[in-house]
Amino acid sequence: MILTVTLNTALDITYRVAALRPHASHRVSEVLERPGGKGLNVARVLAALGHEVTATGFTGGATGGVVRDLLTDGTGVRDALVPLAGTTRRTIAVVDGRTGDTTQLNEPGPVVTPAEWSAFQEFYDTLLASADAVALCGSLPPGLPVGAYASLVRAARAAGVPVLLDTSGEPLRRAVAARPDVIKPNADELAELTGSHEPLRATRDARRRGARTVVASLGAGGLLAHTPGGRWRAVPPAPLRGNPTGAGDAAVAGLLSGLVEGVPWPDRLARAAALSAASVLSPVAGEFDRRTYEELLGRVAVTGEA
Repeated sequence: MILTVTLNTALDITYRVAALRPHASHRVSEVLERPGGKGLNVARVLAALGHEVTATGFTGGATGGVVRDLLTDGTGVRDALVPLAGTTRRTIAVVDGRTGDTTQLNEPGPVVTPAEWSAFQEFYDTLLASADAVALCGSLPPGLPVGAYASLVRAARAAGVPVLLDTSGEPLRRAVAARPDVIKPNADELAELTGSHEPLRATRDARRRGARTVVASLGAGGLLAHTPGGRWRAVPPAPLRGNPTGAGDAAVAGLLSGLVEGVPWPDRLARAAALSAASVLSPVAGEFDRRTYEELLGRVAVTGEA
């Protein structure tokens, strides 16, 4: 079983308009609702790939109820979300039908109390007992300590469960020191962590700070992995135009899928890059175009880095 953790879950609402213009009223042509937050997106992609997945994190209020209903409605993801007194946030994505560009509006999330955080940590420890790998994904909601992910990384390592971390800023900096097995920053997050805008140097520095493996998302440059066994870059044959919101989450799902299946790093990276590219064609995060994924998988260029 793969466990995903989303401490700041959301109800993702996507509006499609003919053309997005500032200071104007818009007629919405389509509305989509999905369970959201990075870890829930990862869980849905993993389930679509055929993996057994359990999703945990916090939900609350009427919005949280909608998230749970959507999560269990045929996705194949096991719901292990923990209730809290606050109300789950919403994220609004507005898709411009003319350009395909997406504008994102993210609410901050509910305040988590110390008692709620303590109860969650105890529950997380019980879930780790049956997990083959765990992904810690997304932002921290208000009220949690900045070292929250570091605590969860240490618990996973104590339980002998490989842990992948996908967050940013000070929570990433604190958690890297706890020695996660994999981190997956984008180029900006990696530069903020290390102070270097040169990817090879930055991934090396991130490993020195504690991460066993660093997989950096470099946009059109694909994925760059710096592992104990070597460095590789995976690049899809051509960039696809669409909604990039869930591309990083799809890449995380590909990395976890390869990890639990024990596939070599070059094949693992090809899977992650193909899933990331295929997800761009989906109007919502947490889904991917399977035909495109299967077509791209054999065409992703994976090369060793000196």
